[in-house]
Amino acid sequence: MQELKKEVQAEIAGKKGSVYTLQFDDLKAWLQEAGEPSFRADQIFYWLYDKRVEQFDEMTNLSKALRERLSSTFSITPLKEVAKQESVDGTVKLLFELEDGNTIETVVMKHGYGNSVCVTSQVGCRLGCTFCASTLGGLKRNLEAGEITAQVLASQRALDEKGERVSSVVVMGIGEPFDNYKELIGFLKVINHDKGLNIGARHITVSTSGVVPKIYDFADEKLQINFAVSLHAPTTEIRSRLMPVNRAWPLDKLMESIKYYQETTNRRVTFEYGLFGGVNDQVEHAKQLAELIKGLKCHVNLIPVNHVPERDYVRTKREDIFAFEKTLKEAGVNVTIRREQGHDIDAACGQLRANEGKKK
Repeated sequence: MQELKKEVQAEIAGKKGSVYTLQFDDLKAWLQEAGEPSFRADQIFYWLYDKRVEQFDEMTNLSKALRERLSSTFSITPLKEVAKQESVDGTVKLLFELEDGNTIETVVMKHGYGNSVCVTSQVGCRLGCTFCASTLGGLKRNLEAGEITAQVLASQRALDEKGERVSSVVVMGIGEPFDNYKELIGFLKVINHDKGLNIGARHITVSTSGVVPKIYDFADEKLQINFAVSLHAPTTEIRSRLMPVNRAWPLDKLMESIKYYQETTNRRVTFEYGLFGGVNDQVEHAKQLAELIKGLKCHVNLIPVNHVPERDYVRTKREDIFAFEKTLKEAGVNVTIRREQGHDIDAACGQLRANEGKKK
């Protein structure tokens, strides 16, 4: 317990961090250090995640002294909404400004089964995928767990007005989640906690572009959270062209780590496969992909690429999309074509942030 207290103190030393960063046990440790009973953690989590208050003064069953101490130590929400786009299909894209002036994106998508929120894990990205707007300008910094959690809460507050709730969360926004591993795991534990947002593990998905060492770490966590890999190519040559991360951790090493993940967790993997016209979208590529993933318990999610003006890739022809899907199905691969959403707004990851930056 003493070690945990020191960690919590170190995290908040010299700055007013978001209270959303604290896991439940961290908060209990902080309260104990402050001379408060541990049951106060239940009350605070109730106010934060059930009532979704935005001021500590609203926590009326806490003493004034404790509310003042909380207020002087933590902020509640570190986000300020600066832009919002709504699609005709119900997709909402939000641009938030952080306390240091950086901006991030969050997307709320409406499905038949409920509302899904796609969150950002970093300000920018260092990995340089050649099809992605998120990497324009490089990596500025990692987000704290509380800044990721705040995106879900901001989305939930907007849904509260409609009497709806967040039913699932995907960590597929700006940044590489496994490049911010510690804060990612903290975020997952807060939103999954039954006193937090209580979003079931199987309604949470984390996607990586292939940071191989962290795939092994994630497997060893043995979480029930869904796991997706941005694959986008059936060969190491094509993948290196699309995704520079493949030069650090080539396709064969990536596939070894995925096999380890399955052996350790016995869970299915989703492969995200963006289709880029004339690059990776032909029948021969589908056959190579089927051979690559043969024997794995997996699902392939085909994604017709959203055009990003700063990039040169073109959209795959409709007939080629269906031919690709048909080839995979004939090879026994579980595959779907992702339903397009937000086609009439800045839907591509990082696009709204990039366009707002141009305006400034």
